[in-house]
Amino acid sequence: MNIYVLVKRTFDTEEKIVLNGGAIQEDGAEFIINPYDEYAIEEAIQVRDAQGGEVTVVTIGGEDAEKQLRTALAMGADKAVLINTEDDVEDLDQYSVAHILAEYLKDKDADLILGGNVAIDGGSGQVGPRLAELLGINYVTTITNLEIDSDTVKIVRDVEGDSEVIETSLPLLVTAQQGLNEPRYPSLPGIMKAKKKPLEELELDDLDIDEDDVEAKTETVEIFLPAEKEAGRVLQGELKDQVKELVQLLHTEAKVI
Repeated sequence: MNIYVLVKRTFDTEEKIVLNGGAIQEDGAEFIINPYDEYAIEEAIQVRDAQGGEVTVVTIGGEDAEKQLRTALAMGADKAVLINTEDDVEDLDQYSVAHILAEYLKDKDADLILGGNVAIDGGSGQVGPRLAELLGINYVTTITNLEIDSDTVKIVRDVEGDSEVIETSLPLLVTAQQGLNEPRYPSLPGIMKAKKKPLEELELDDLDIDEDDVEAKTETVEIFLPAEKEAGRVLQGELKDQVKELVQLLHTEAKVI
């Protein structure tokens, strides 16, 4: 089975993020594989181990993304591809990324493409569906279970706190939701093997893509952190007095009544 996984290098939201001039300051920031993409990588490895075939992880970005690709290889992926746009395109949006990936994948005869449900730095969840539409293949988002029997695929997907069971067929693109599996940590032998696994680097010229054709359709005007939450207040006294004070605060301070 020919399996591809879409991977994105994202900020580690567990670490402190510093903004400078309305943009995230990258110096000193920690970067990781987008956590939802880790579920996609793990599922791809499990499918390959059960069905046979090969897992290729693909990302778009600069040379800094090689670290995240090596991590995916250490987890168990077979190959990695970096589509380097650092010197060609200044800004990428979901439209740009989907079109670049479609050009790369259009002749790869992929049976299964996996990606994360959303990227934690943007959260749009658009790249997967856009890519599937461009490739003309089936897609299912937010999956929590995947069973493949020949060309038939049975999927359980998350739908607003409930589950939906879908039956579809290969070729197929799916996006992984939390709960699909438990991503493995790269082992020391896996890390050593990853150094020898193939990592191909391509540029837009290699894909016959003109920069104007993948120019971003959207513009990020500003990035800002959420407002700091004020400390909570504990009301004291008799219950009836607390209720009276609470109603007054909801009216004068919170202004919700």
